[in-house]
Amino acid sequence: MGRRGMVPSRNLALDGAIPSEPMARGSSLIDSGVYEAGHRVDSPTDLVSTVRSLRQVAGRVAWMGLYRPAEEELNSLAAEFGLHELAVEDAVLAHQRPKLERYGSTLFVVLRAASYDDASEKVEFGELHLFIGHDFVITVRHAESPSIAPVRKRLEADPEMLGRGTEAILYAILDTVVDGYGPVLRGLENDIDEIETQVFTGDPTVSRRIYELSQEVVDFQRAVTPLSAILAGLSGGFTKYRVDEELQRYLRDVADHVTVAIERIENYRNQLRDILTVNATLVGQRQNEEMRSLTEASFAQSEEVKKISSWAAILFAPSLVGGIYGMNFTHMPELDWRYGYPLALALMLGLSVTLFVIFKRRGWL
Repeated sequence: MGRRGMVPSRNLALDGAIPSEPMARGSSLIDSGVYEAGHRVDSPTDLVSTVRSLRQVAGRVAWMGLYRPAEEELNSLAAEFGLHELAVEDAVLAHQRPKLERYGSTLFVVLRAASYDDASEKVEFGELHLFIGHDFVITVRHAESPSIAPVRKRLEADPEMLGRGTEAILYAILDTVVDGYGPVLRGLENDIDEIETQVFTGDPTVSRRIYELSQEVVDFQRAVTPLSAILAGLSGGFTKYRVDEELQRYLRDVADHVTVAIERIENYRNQLRDILTVNATLVGQRQNEEMRSLTEASFAQSEEVKKISSWAAILFAPSLVGGIYGMNFTHMPELDWRYGYPLALALMLGLSVTLFVIFKRRGWL
C-alpha cells in the first residue's frame, strides 16, 4: 500500500492515453480532487478529466468519491486502475461485511459506519467501499451516510498529512468511522440505564425494548469487531509496503480505539443479558404475587360461599317441614293430632340445630 512499494496497475495510461469513453457516461462522481505534495492542484468534474489530470504529472494522487455508481462506471474504473472484478462486484452489490482484501498492489476495504438517532433511539448504519492504490483512492457509497466531505476538508487543511500518500486518506477515513462509534456507544449506554430503571418500575413494555436493544448491540458488534482484523492486516503490511512511521502510529491509535469499542460493546451485551434475567425473575415474582392474591381471594370467596350455603341449608329444614304442613290437603292425619303442632316445631328446631352443629364442626360457620 505504500507509495514506494507499489507497482503500476494495468491500463494506467501513463503514456498519456485518454480513458475509454464509457467512463464518461452518466457519472456518479460527487467530488474529485487531484493532489500534488499534499495540495489540491485540480478539481475535475468528471472521471475522464480526473484520470487525465492524474497522469499529467508523476507523483500526483487522485481521490474520487462516488455515490451509487452504475456497474458500467465501476467496470470502466476497473479497466483504468486495474481493480479486481470480485472487488468491483462487491462494490456494486453492496451489503458486504467489513473486510480488507489485497488484490496485487490494490487494497479493497469495506467499512460500516454507525450513527445514533436520538429521536428514534436507533443505531443507523452506512456502508463504505474503498479502492486504494499507490496514486488513487476511490470511495463508493450507497447511502447518504457516511459523508466523506468532512474527511476531505480536514485532510486538505493539513497538506503535510495528505502528502504522506493514499495511506493517509485511508487512515483519515478509518479514524472518522471509528470516531463515529463514540456517540453510538454513549447512546446505547444511556438506553441501558433507562432500561434498568424501567425494569425495577415494572414497566410492561421493557421486555420488548430489551430485545430490540440487544439486536442493535449485536448489529453494532458485527460492524465494529471485523475492524480488528482489518487493522491487523494493515499492520502486517507496514514493512512490506514501507508505510510512513507517523501513519503507523496513527493506525495503531485507531486500533486502540477499536479495541476499547469492542470491549464496551461486549460489556453492553453482558449487561443486557443480565438485565433480561433480572426482568424475567421480577416478572415471575409479580406473577406469583398475582397468583397468590387470586388464590387468597378465591379462598375467601369460597369461605363466604360455605357460610351462605350452610345458612341456606339450616333455613331450608324448617321451611321444608312448614311447607309439608302448609299443603292444606283435607286428609292429613297429623292435622287432627293434639301433639302435631309441637312435634312440627320440635322437628324444625331439631333439624336446624343438627345442621348447625354439623356445619360448625366442619368449619363452614
